[in-house]
Amino acid sequence: MKLGEKQILTVVKKVDFGVYLGSDEERVLLPKKQVPEDIEAGDPIEVFLYRDSDDRMIATTHEPKIMLGQLAVLDVVDVGKLGAFLDWGLEKDLFLPFKEQTAKVQKGDKCLVSLYIDKSSRLCATMKVYHMLSTDSPYKKDDKVSGIIYDTSDEFGVFVAVDSQYSALIPKKEVYGSLKVGSVVEARVSAVKEDGKLDLSIRGKIPEQMDKDAQYIMNVMKSYDGELPFTDKADPERIKEEFGMSKAAFKRAVGRLLKAGKIEILEKTIRIR
Repeated sequence: MKLGEKQILTVVKKVDFGVYLGSDEERVLLPKKQVPEDIEAGDPIEVFLYRDSDDRMIATTHEPKIMLGQLAVLDVVDVGKLGAFLDWGLEKDLFLPFKEQTAKVQKGDKCLVSLYIDKSSRLCATMKVYHMLSTDSPYKKDDKVSGIIYDTSDEFGVFVAVDSQYSALIPKKEVYGSLKVGSVVEARVSAVKEDGKLDLSIRGKIPEQMDKDAQYIMNVMKSYDGELPFTDKADPERIKEEFGMSKAAFKRAVGRLLKAGKIEILEKTIRIR
């Protein structure tokens, strides 16, 4: 009998509270409310095996949202002293230990996880899924993709599972704004590496992005009553904090606005004309 997997088992005994499946040497209970009508000893039935609230192996005919060897985005339904609990479609919630979280999750969050069997032979979830992601995506440079953030790194950037299955990275230099674990991002493939992994950018190609950046800068300037209290010579960190873009992108957008006659650059400020 294989924990965490669907399998076909044989009915070996009927009892008042369900049926036992397996063999005379090894058997597991399928609770009465899930037993099909007219089933008899010797009949085969497909079930999924997991452990109930008392850590007893039990069978279910319900379809779990994740099985061993799979990845799935699950909802966090509660957080306890030792970890979080995820909805995976069965009566007992799936446990996600704190040590298996790439970022602390809260009730209501979503997270990409895989399933593993812990040292106590219980099924648990882990957010450490890097090794399970595929590198044979169908995407090419400049394709638009969607994915969920499953980890972040101060050194490398933001790790994304495109379509919840393909390995991708938003490199550190491309990280702007609030990108948190569990967030879904729409991005552009900026490169396909030799090993098949994807590099992503959440910003568009320069010409189209310039127009978006220019409009955004105008909107921010209006919130400052039409005059920004710094120029394109400002510190890159201040620009990133205020606009969520690099200094180079800021300068390009300001240049576009200046050329269009929409702004003027003074000694210490930028003003709408």
